[in-house]
Amino acid sequence: MNRPLFFINAGHALDHLSMLIFPTALLGMAASFGADYSALIALALGGTIAFGAGSMPSGWLGDHWSRHGMMLVFFFGLGLALIATSFAQTTTQLFIGLTGIGLAAAIYHPVGLALLPQVAGTTGKVLGVNGVWGNMGVAAAALLTGLLTERFGWRLAFIVPGVISILFGIGFALLVKPLPKLPKKAKPAAAGLDRATVIRVFAILLAVTIAGGVVFTAATLTLPKLVSERLGPTLAALGGGTFGIGGIAAVIYASGALAQLSVGWMLDRMSIAKVFAIIAAFQVPSLALVALGQGIWLVPAGVGVMIAIFGQVTVNDAMVNRYTDAAWRGRIHAIRYLFSFGASAIAVPLIAYSHTYWGGFGALFLVLAGLGGVVFAGALACPRDKRPVAEASDAAVA
Repeated sequence: MNRPLFFINAGHALDHLSMLIFPTALLGMAASFGADYSALIALALGGTIAFGAGSMPSGWLGDHWSRHGMMLVFFFGLGLALIATSFAQTTTQLFIGLTGIGLAAAIYHPVGLALLPQVAGTTGKVLGVNGVWGNMGVAAAALLTGLLTERFGWRLAFIVPGVISILFGIGFALLVKPLPKLPKKAKPAAAGLDRATVIRVFAILLAVTIAGGVVFTAATLTLPKLVSERLGPTLAALGGGTFGIGGIAAVIYASGALAQLSVGWMLDRMSIAKVFAIIAAFQVPSLALVALGQGIWLVPAGVGVMIAIFGQVTVNDAMVNRYTDAAWRGRIHAIRYLFSFGASAIAVPLIAYSHTYWGGFGALFLVLAGLGGVVFAGALACPRDKRPVAEASDAAVA
C-alpha cells in the first residue's frame, strides 16, 4: 500500500467535503441565526476568499519549508477550524469560523497536488483517481451533512468531519515519513518547448482558471438550494427534509467522479488539448439547461455540469504538471488556485444577489454559461502537443 498516496488522496476528499458542508447545513440553520438563505450564503465569502488567498503562502511554505509539515498543518488546522465553527452563536462568529475553514483548506491544493507526482508519478490515471477522491468529498458533504443536520442538528455536521480530519492528521504523522527535498534545479517538465508556447499555455490556463473558478464555486454552492426549490415532488417521495436534498445533490455531485476517471484515462492516451476540448464542450449547454430546467430535468442537467467542471479540474492539473518544473509545482499550483478561488469569491455575492433580486438561479446560470464559453475558447486555443500526459511529463521524483 502506498501510504503517502492514500493520505494525499484522503486529504483531497476532506478538503472539498469541508468547503461544502455549509451550503447544505445552512438549509437547517435559519432558526439558529434568524436569517434567510441569501443572508446566510453571503457568510461563505470570507471562506472562499481565504481558500484562494491562502494558497500562495501555503505553496511557498511547502516548497521552501516542508510539504510534509504543511500537510500536518492542513489536517490538524482544518479539524480544529471545523470544530470551532460548530460553536458559533452569532453570524459574526459563523463568518469567522467559515473563514478559518477556508484558510486551512487552502493548504491542500498547492501542497497536496505538488506532493502527488513525488509519490505516484504524473500519469493521467494518478490525477484522475486523486480527482475522484476530491469529488467523493464533494458528494459526501451533501449526503453526510444532510443526514447529520436532519437527525442531530447542523453543529454535528461540522464536528464529525473535524474529528475525522484530526484523526487523519495523527495517522499521517505516525505512518508517513517526510519525503526527501527536491533538488533546486529539477528536470524541466516543459523540455523541448519554446518560450512562446509556454507563455501561451499559461495565458490560457489563467483565463480558464478565472472563468472556471466562478463556474465551479457557483454551481457547487447553489446545488443543494436548487434541489430544494425545483424537485418538490421528488423530495416528497423521498421523505423530504435536508437528508433527501443532500441525497439528490450527492448523486449529482458524484457524477463528476466518472468524468475524472474518464479524463484520467484519456490523458494517458490523447493530447491535453484534445481532452480539454472534449470536456469543455459540455459546459455551455449543461449550464444553460440548469438555467432553464425544472423538476426532474435538473438532475441530468446538473450531471452534465459536474462532468464538465470536475473534468476540467483534472485537465488543468495535467497542464500544470506538463509545463512546469517539479521543484516549482507547489508555487505554480498556488498561483493557479489563488486566481481560481480568488475569482470564485465573486460567485458568493452573485449567488445572494441572484436569489434575492432575480427570483432564483436561472439568470445566474445563464451568466455561468457565458463563462463556460470562455473555457471552451481556451480549450480550442490550447497548443496541439500530440503527446499524452504519460509520455510528456517528467517521472516521479521519489
